Amino acid sequence: MTRTINRRHLIAAGAASVATPLLSRLAAAQGTWPSRTIRMVCSYPAGGQTDLLARAYGDFIAKQVGQNVVNENKAGASGSIGTADVARSEPDGHTILCSISTTYIMNRVMMKNPGYDMDKDLTLVSVIPGAGLLLVANPKTGIKTYDDFIAFARKSGKVNFGTYSAGSAPHMTISELNRQYDLKIEPIHYRGEAPMWTGLIEGTLDVAMGSYTAAQSALQSNNGVVFAVHSKKVDAIPDIKTLPELGATSKFFTVSGFTGWSVPKATPQPIVDRLAQLLVAANSDPKVKEILKTFVLEPALGIKETNALYQRELPIWMESAKTLGLEPV
Repeated sequence: MTRTINRRHLIAAGAASVATPLLSRLAAAQGTWPSRTIRMVCSYPAGGQTDLLARAYGDFIAKQVGQNVVNENKAGASGSIGTADVARSEPDGHTILCSISTTYIMNRVMMKNPGYDMDKDLTLVSVIPGAGLLLVANPKTGIKTYDDFIAFARKSGKVNFGTYSAGSAPHMTISELNRQYDLKIEPIHYRGEAPMWTGLIEGTLDVAMGSYTAAQSALQSNNGVVFAVHSKKVDAIPDIKTLPELGATSKFFTVSGFTGWSVPKATPQPIVDRLAQLLVAANSDPKVKEILKTFVLEPALGIKETNALYQRELPIWMESAKTLGLEPV
């Protein structure tokens, strides 16, 4: 019997021939992951909190899977350079991103074209919820309590309030407090926490807001007075109340932000699940526990909890970000 080969058969055969290598690669990756060195891309500079977390968790993963995990810092443009690199990588679990909520959420508001689409290009695997951020006043202001701060802002008409970047949690905190109390707090943006806290110590700033660990330079030199924390209590200073406890009403004061790991979107689910399991298991590693303790952080979450936190906080971040009135660049 003569077999008729028509255009439909040719198209189907061609599609199958193209798909077969891809399916074979994904199946191989799924069955043998990891089969070579894993690249852990941190989209922020070496030596910071995000970098140290990437390295500690990466070292644990390496010991468990028998392959090297090479940490690579690709900083710049609020994390978008390293993130775009990972988004374009092969979706086989051998390239992993470690970044923060600014990268995963705020860049879609801050940038016209960050080089990636979080929802289309990346899969969030696990996150570490952010710690409580401290609101700290320079002693010369006389601010010792939250009420003192509001009174100072109303009386002076202008408060120099330090943030560690435009679009950051401190920036949005300023915007929300201005809205609620009809204040004119002025955001003073720095490139990172270290220069911001130096500004507070030197008296350039009236108030600054940032992490407990980084704030120690101001607190231990008696150049800072903590009068509130953003959304979460800090165990080391249990008497300091959160902004909601002190009367601040914005939904933004209920979010934590996070540090998290992600992989290219088409990464096979079994690899995503295995990576999530490894990240959660790393919480019990002595080196990881020490890093978490240093930065007063909670352990990494599993996939279900990660997705729940992301879906809960995303609309709140986006709503608050719109109040900043920033033009994407």
